[in-house]
Amino acid sequence: MKLFYPIILIFTVSASVFACGRIGRNVKKGFKSIKEYASGRIDQVAEKVFPVFDSDTPDTENNRRRFIEFIGVDLTPDIRSIYCFDDAIGADRDYMFAFDCLPSTSEKIIIRHRLTIDTVNSDNGFFMQDDFEWWDKEKIAELDKYSWTDGARNHKYYWYDNLNGKAYFFEFDM
Repeated sequence: MKLFYPIILIFTVSASVFACGRIGRNVKKGFKSIKEYASGRIDQVAEKVFPVFDSDTPDTENNRRRFIEFIGVDLTPDIRSIYCFDDAIGADRDYMFAFDCLPSTSEKIIIRHRLTIDTVNSDNGFFMQDDFEWWDKEKIAELDKYSWTDGARNHKYYWYDNLNGKAYFFEFDM
């Protein structure tokens, strides 16, 4: 009997240490999971409030997401070299997209946004647009402009270069 109590004591202590170690690892793992979950949720909320536009690099995952959100057509294999930029700070906002696509995709964009050929308004909004290598204002000025407005603040301009398969989409409010 004298030997029995120490064995039980050793077993109890060993089991407690093992259990505490296991609990500690699970607690740490749980906190890590909570931290990862919270971090992911914060990223999702931030992405909705402050979406990321990668204006220096084409075809990033962010640019592909923004294309789907703003242009609103399926991302088909002919759509390549997607560049985009936003300026949503201040009272007005504007969004610029340049990408390659087939004429059939261009036609879908025109229909999707209810754009019509604009023969009245010769202003291309260049004063509101930023300067990028991928946003060729001289080339854009030569192209037919399609436009849409809600009659108040919101405007969309679109140009398509049939020769090079290059599209330019500009959305802004005033």
